[in-house]
Amino acid sequence: MEQRVSPPLTLARLPVGSCAVVTQIAGGHALQRKLRGLGIRLGTELRVEHRRGSGLVVSAGNTRIALGGGIVEKLIVTRLDDSTLDTAVDAGSPAGLDAAPQSD
Repeated sequence: MEQRVSPPLTLARLPVGSCAVVTQIAGGHALQRKLRGLGIRLGTELRVEHRRGSGLVVSAGNTRIALGGGIVEKLIVTRLDDSTLDTAVDAGSPAGLDAAPQSD
């Protein structure tokens, strides 16, 4: 299935429950090294689980990662179409408990 994508934006601008792919890291070597240690690289698919102040809790695969507001502003992402969301959310698994109901 082909995925529709949106123009690049910062991770901080995504709503809870959105999925995106990291397309750019607008930071120096130290930030890139830190993110690599957390498992976040160019091409990593992230899902916004919930907001913590100006920061976010995201999931990358089965791992949840808390990122501060400064970092989420430096992660440039391309949002994936909502049809590509993990089916675990629809199945009512624990991964979907944080997601708020979406209205059309």
